[in-house]
Amino acid sequence: MSALRGEKPQNEFFVVRILCLTVLLSSFAQAPRTFGQEQTGGSVQVALPPQQHPHSEAVAPLQDLLSEAEQNNPQIQAARQGWQSAKQIPSQVSTLPDPQFNLQQVNVGSPRPFAGYTNSDFAYIGLGVSQDFPYPGKLRLKGEIAKREADLVQQQYESVRRSILAEVKSAYFQLAYLAKTLGILESDGQLLQQVEKAADGRYRSGMGTQQDLLQAQLQQTKLLREIAMHHLEVGKRQAQLKQLLNRAQDSPDIEPTGLVETPLVQTYADLLAAAQVQNPELASAQKMIEKQSLQVNLARKDFYPDFNVQYMWQRTDPTQFRAYYMLSFGVRVPIYRGRKQRPELAQAEAEQSRARSELQAQSQQVASELRAQYVIAQQTSEVLKIHREGLAPQARAEFQAGLATYQSNKQDFQALLTAFLDVLHLDEEYWQNVAEYETAIARLEQITGLSLR
Repeated sequence: MSALRGEKPQNEFFVVRILCLTVLLSSFAQAPRTFGQEQTGGSVQVALPPQQHPHSEAVAPLQDLLSEAEQNNPQIQAARQGWQSAKQIPSQVSTLPDPQFNLQQVNVGSPRPFAGYTNSDFAYIGLGVSQDFPYPGKLRLKGEIAKREADLVQQQYESVRRSILAEVKSAYFQLAYLAKTLGILESDGQLLQQVEKAADGRYRSGMGTQQDLLQAQLQQTKLLREIAMHHLEVGKRQAQLKQLLNRAQDSPDIEPTGLVETPLVQTYADLLAAAQVQNPELASAQKMIEKQSLQVNLARKDFYPDFNVQYMWQRTDPTQFRAYYMLSFGVRVPIYRGRKQRPELAQAEAEQSRARSELQAQSQQVASELRAQYVIAQQTSEVLKIHREGLAPQARAEFQAGLATYQSNKQDFQALLTAFLDVLHLDEEYWQNVAEYETAIARLEQITGLSLR
């Protein structure tokens, strides 16, 4: 009788736990996960189970979100506007200085302006204009330098654009991964229910222990905790993606499409060749060298003088004298070369050398980052193949065999629970690797400027 009294509360506790788990998991309304794939071209397409969000909307393709980010992201807009601003500078600095117009009036013996010519024969009115002329070639060089500066700003804009789009892709892939793993937790939760039922059956028949049943129930609770943590991470990724798209945080949530294992057909040499031509950081470093070379030429031009031309018309008493016409020519001579022009030239040459060194450093950095992401993509692709063709089916077969053996009292519970955890962890690890693989592909796209998907 005491054994029966101890069993009844335990059974009621078991039923309550099962009901709680069923209610929570059914809220996801997701189709059971399998490792079957749909072949779409060269890609492995895996459909994501539908999820219910507080503010859900239609599935958003990645390409639509990328276009939206290009149009609406404030960082991209600011960089684009900075480029448009820089393009207005070359014409300003390559144009002659504005001319200066002069009006002169001279009286003798009278402080009143324009007193006339009656007070003195030396009274006159004069009109003149003067124009500064930099040494030939200086304005052209200044315009070329400003053009290179605008090209630098353009490459900075391109770098910002690619960086933001890579962040959008990363957040999107993480959302897709979380959506898929929520489906995995739901379907693998059904496997755990089978384990718990088997433990309960053995406990009722006296062949198992209460510890086995409690361990199964503990694993159910851990599963609920993992689901809650996944929803927390989904909220963070939704907030990040909405920020990148410049959407209001209370706008409908973004539902990703399925994760796609994009085939990488390009070799490292192909990707490196594309990066050397299209990478904005390398292009920016190259433009900096061109700019500094022009700056050296301009510093050499500063050793030569600038000029000024002035033309003046003067009128005295028209009844006695004819008008005067005066043309003057001035030269600004750089006589402080040792303290001004020579240090300026040395500075420009040092900046030119620094720009060349920075290009070499940037080339090494791009090649290194490209190699790292290429290796990640290649190795992760091999791991995914091992998962699909070996680990996943083997783990599931081991679990099913272990469950049957446990139900026939030929295996201990710990071995069965370990087999279940292997299935759960391998399923989650598979989709995490898919997300990491796609993130590496996105990084390769950012570095090379190629569209790889």
